[in-house]
Amino acid sequence: RDRFAATLGMAGPSNGGAVTWADLRTSDEGIASVSTTAQTEVEDRIAEIWGQFRSDGDGGAVITEVDEEVLCRADHIEYLRDGINRLGKGYTALDASRPWLVYWITHSLDLLGVDLTAEEQTRCIDLLRRCQGPDGGFGGGPGQLPHLAASYAAVNAIAVIGTEEAYGIVNRQKLVAWLSSLKQDDGSWLMHEDGESDVRGAYCAASIATMLGVASDDLFRNTAEWVVRCQTYDGGISAVPGTEAHGGYAFCGLAALGLLGCAERIDANKLASWVVHRQMRFEGGFQGRPNKLVDGCYSFWVGGVYPLLQPLLQTESTLYKPAYLQDYILRCCQAPMGGLRDKPGKNRDYYHTCYCLSGLSSSQHLAEDSNPGSAEDTLRPTHSLFNVTTTKAESIVAHFKEQPL
Repeated sequence: RDRFAATLGMAGPSNGGAVTWADLRTSDEGIASVSTTAQTEVEDRIAEIWGQFRSDGDGGAVITEVDEEVLCRADHIEYLRDGINRLGKGYTALDASRPWLVYWITHSLDLLGVDLTAEEQTRCIDLLRRCQGPDGGFGGGPGQLPHLAASYAAVNAIAVIGTEEAYGIVNRQKLVAWLSSLKQDDGSWLMHEDGESDVRGAYCAASIATMLGVASDDLFRNTAEWVVRCQTYDGGISAVPGTEAHGGYAFCGLAALGLLGCAERIDANKLASWVVHRQMRFEGGFQGRPNKLVDGCYSFWVGGVYPLLQPLLQTESTLYKPAYLQDYILRCCQAPMGGLRDKPGKNRDYYHTCYCLSGLSSSQHLAEDSNPGSAEDTLRPTHSLFNVTTTKAESIVAHFKEQPL
């Protein structure tokens, strides 16, 4: 109840008056620990930013209006386009994530309203083609073992590029056979040959198969039942049944059920109770688990759960505070020279750029009144199940729907 008392005009938790920004800060209750110290350090950094445009008025904590444009669109576009042409040596560690880099960069540009040039499309297509395995699926790089996560990223990147040449990369016959080899009798999915099995696999497989028009009841037999078993006692969704809930798994599990047409099987009320407690009351962004720090990537991994929950709960309520999330992304996650980051004090990277922007888009288009920013700050809408822009998602699904397997 006290979580956003300032915004809702509710009485303060301790003094009977209006809530101030100081009231929203975390207290260690006199028992300091590694986690409470880290939380305090993050809040101290963010307090320096909030102090520039937030204040305590007669009605409690308020956000002071700022007229200037706050999305540094041009800087982000420059940073992203540099990544298509050349990556620094620090990205050597992501040699097994090349399709992800293509997806993170191209999707971010698409959200920002930028269409790839013909040269940029060619560079991306050539790399993705070389990442496809001889027996189906895409690996993290040329010649690498095909992997469901890399394949999801590759297919999403193909959707973003959105040309006939890009669509023509995929060998669907071999891909279906490869997918079938990863499917387990209990409905779960291996991430790769002899690999681990978790809810990411169910989501990646469902997304790939739906986009490419190869999903079938037989291919996904028992998958929905297995995903439902991943819902935890506290309402969240875990990697596998019986483990701890996590924000990324919450999205993967619910989105997988949505793609399979049976999202109503999840306990939506319990899941809603879990995700609403992931929005940090002082920072405004999301954490991935209880007692963890805010992280910009959960702007999508947790924020993306809300548009999937709305129809299940039959509500038009946003269920959280979009303005607070957007403040966190725009004020705390934008790096000075372009790109977005986890939190103040961290470096920018393409992963956080993608998921901060994806979360911003999801938040802006969640409801008619969920985007308090200017038109200049508004992004293209992202598809709630695939996380590519809605237009690109509809195009690839329509294309492969007409193609014989």
